Amino acid sequence: MADNPHLETLREIMADFAAVTGLTPSERQPSRYLWTDAFAVANFLELHRLTGAEEYLDLARQLVDQVHYVLGRHRPDDSRSGRLSGLSEEEGAQHPTAGGLRIGKPLPERSPAEPPDEQLEWERDGQYYHYLVKWLHALRLIGRVTGEPRYLIWGRELARTMHDRFLRPAYPGGPLIISWKMSVDLSRPLVESMGQHDALDGLIAYLALQRERAGEPDLTREIEELAALCRDRSWATDDPLGLGGLLIDILQVGQLLARGAALPDRLLFDLTEQARPGLVAYVQRAELKNPAGYRLAFRELGLSLGLRATTRLAELIDRAPERFPAVDRLRELLAPIIEYCPLGEEIEGFWLDPSHWQGDSWRRHLQINQVMLATSLAPETFLNG
Repeated sequence: MADNPHLETLREIMADFAAVTGLTPSERQPSRYLWTDAFAVANFLELHRLTGAEEYLDLARQLVDQVHYVLGRHRPDDSRSGRLSGLSEEEGAQHPTAGGLRIGKPLPERSPAEPPDEQLEWERDGQYYHYLVKWLHALRLIGRVTGEPRYLIWGRELARTMHDRFLRPAYPGGPLIISWKMSVDLSRPLVESMGQHDALDGLIAYLALQRERAGEPDLTREIEELAALCRDRSWATDDPLGLGGLLIDILQVGQLLARGAALPDRLLFDLTEQARPGLVAYVQRAELKNPAGYRLAFRELGLSLGLRATTRLAELIDRAPERFPAVDRLRELLAPIIEYCPLGEEIEGFWLDPSHWQGDSWRRHLQINQVMLATSLAPETFLNG
C-alpha cells in the first residue's frame, strides 16, 4: 500500500462522484461528462495503486464501459438512435470509440439551420477534440494498469477517428487545422477555430499510444501531420487551465524523450521557455486573492496539477540526465517555473477548505471541481508517462 496524506479525501470524493453520477448502483440515471470522467478513471486507478483494493480497478473499468455506452450513442432526445459510429450493437461493442464520444453537455447540439450563439454553444452537445485527447490518456492509463490490450486498441481507433474527422484544410488547398468542436456525428464543424494547444495535445497522446504495444491501427501518418501542425507555433498562455495543460505537456514530452521517442527538434525547450511568462502574468493579475465565489476551482486545480507535473519532470531529469539534450540549459529554463510550485499547494489548500464549497461557483461545477481536486491531491497515476 502506498502513502498519501489525502487518501481519505480521495476516497470520499470518488465515492460521492460514483453515486451522484450513477456509476455505482442507484436509482440515478447515469450522467456522464467526458472531461470529468477521464480524470475520474485516473483517480480510481490511483486509489487502486494506493490501497491495492480491486474494487477501485473495477470502478475504473465500469466507468470506461459506461462512458462508451452513454457517450458513444446518440442522446435520448435525438431523433437518431444507436451508436454514433453507425455500427451494430455487436460490432459497436467491439469498437466502441469508432464514432468518437459526445461531450455530455446538457443541451442538444446546434442544428444546421440554427445560427451560432457563442454563449449558448458552451452548453450544447457535440464532440470536443481536447476532451477526446483526455480520454485517449485515460484509455492508455487503464490499458497499462490492467495489461488488457483492448483499451489501447480502442484509444488508437479513437485517435484515427478524431484525426480523420477533426482535421481539415483552413481553406481550399490551404494548411490543415483542427476544428475545436464537431457535431455529434462528426459530419460538420460547430466551432471551426483551432484550440491553441490541440495539435500539441494530440501529438503527445498519439505518440504515447503508438509506443504502447497495442497492435493496429498504426498512427504514423497522424503523428507526422500533427508534428507538422506543431512547427513554429506559440504555446504561451496566461489562462490557469491552459497553463496547467502546458506544464503537463512539458512533462509528457520529457517522459517520451526519456523513453526514446522521436520528437520535433527543440519542442521541449520551446514549451518550457514559453511557460514562465504566462505564470508571471497570471500571478500578477492576483486572481487568487479573490473570494471563492469569483473563482473557478477546476481551472485553478488544472494549474496546481500542472505545477505538480513540473516537479516530476525535474526528478526525471535528475534520475536520467543523459536522456535529455542540452540538459544544463533545460534545467536553467525549468528552474524559474519550479519557483512557482508552492502556488499549487496554495490552490489545493484553498479548495480543501469546506467553507469555500458553499457558493454558486463551486456547486455549479461540483463534479468537475471535486474530481480535479482529487487528481491534484493524488496525481501519481495521472502524471505517470
